[in-house]
Amino acid sequence: MFEKISERVREEFSPVSGIHIESNRELVIENCRRIEECDEVFMQFVSGHLRVQVWGSDLRAFDHKTGGLVIRGKITRIEFAERRRHQNEKSDTGMR
Repeated sequence: MFEKISERVREEFSPVSGIHIESNRELVIENCRRIEECDEVFMQFVSGHLRVQVWGSDLRAFDHKTGGLVIRGKITRIEFAERRRHQNEKSDTGMR
């Protein structure tokens, strides 16, 4: 239980993620919390309040233990999506 609470606190107060793109060959992500899926053509990871999906070929992940992530290979597409809130949290949908 303590791990879940500390993870939620860390995510809530984590610094804003920086993402740097070097041509279509390298992607550097700061504050990468978790790699959810990783193979040579698709990677999905969590960085701050974003879920990031990367498509390409010959993709490789480096330096994850440093709190960041470097992806190298031929990158063809990147998508960003806000992460869904946990089920027990209130949704912001419709509230203004």
